[in-house]
Amino acid sequence: VQLQASGGGLVQAGGSLRLSCVATGLTGSGWTIGWFRQSPGKEREFVAAYRRNGGATYYSDSVKGRFTISRDNVKNMVYLQMNNLKPEDTAVYYCATGSRIIVSSVRREASYDYWGQGTQVTVSS
Repeated sequence: VQLQASGGGLVQAGGSLRLSCVATGLTGSGWTIGWFRQSPGKEREFVAAYRRNGGATYYSDSVKGRFTISRDNVKNMVYLQMNNLKPEDTAVYYCATGSRIIVSSVRREASYDYWGQGTQVTVSS
């Protein structure tokens, strides 16, 4: 399994970006794609997740209502649409995947087995 995240960049506060994650080698329908982020000096934190089985989505409180995770079935990609960006959203964003992740563990970093390389998002004030 390999993941490739892209779409990061520099944007002013209030602006938008769309991150993309392409995952290859996934089989079956029991996988979950998650987005995490890490700012300098901070631990990596959960942002959003999409469960293939049932299509449920999950968000951290800090991004709920501003970010949307979605999937393109044809292109086998997962997107993170980020609107109304704030300087505190500045971080390296990672996509990750794992199989048979239970709902209560969707927000746990340790639940994910495979990680992409990360893409930098910088929001200026």
